Amino acid sequence: MQVIKDIMSGKTRAHLASLDSTCLIHAEALKPFFVLQDAAAAKGFDLRIASGFRSYERQLLIWNEKVSGKRALLDIFSQPLDQTGLSEIERVFAILRWSALPGCSRHHWGTDIDIWDAAAVPKDYRPELIVSEYELGGPFYELSKWLKSISSDFHFSIPYSTDTGGVAREPWHLSYAPVAKKFEDALDTKYVRSVLDLNRLLLGNTVLDHLDEIFFRFVLNKKVKKFKYERISE
Repeated sequence: MQVIKDIMSGKTRAHLASLDSTCLIHAEALKPFFVLQDAAAAKGFDLRIASGFRSYERQLLIWNEKVSGKRALLDIFSQPLDQTGLSEIERVFAILRWSALPGCSRHHWGTDIDIWDAAAVPKDYRPELIVSEYELGGPFYELSKWLKSISSDFHFSIPYSTDTGGVAREPWHLSYAPVAKKFEDALDTKYVRSVLDLNRLLLGNTVLDHLDEIFFRFVLNKKVKKFKYERISE
């Protein structure tokens, strides 16, 4: 159905509800998030959302700015990556480690959010959403540890909790599983081909040429046994 496709690709906001003046999430995820937030508060956490819904146009801008060099590419340690000498597909894979293909971001669905703990940092702190913030010694480690243990009790999952060789580990990324599952089940390469805007997507033809591998490794985020482009993956 076109409605489902528009939701999956971030081209509509009809499925969304306002959490506050700056954040939209899926209407069916709103109450469950408040329940999770209350449970977090009881443990001393101030659970906040750094990023909720993201539109297709916003994801396209992020992608194109990374291709053009206006935004830095990152290596697996969240450090700037030197693009000099990288082939087009190596650049595409480097982008996909941290940024979804436009039309394929789980943030389009409104079911997926990036979270942090405002109680653990000064009022003027701005979360960077890097792994070190959520590991031992980082300000959001305790929240991350708690969420790992209880998130499924509240019907949330952490889809990028481990690095399978596709999308980098994102301990801040939560997904409201009951609704996200129906979008996950609708993903296939036919859908991805249908949302690729080759007139505006930089390196779009390179994406198309390697779509099967990109779909398996970065859209489905399935584990791969051997990487074709070791320099990016190691």
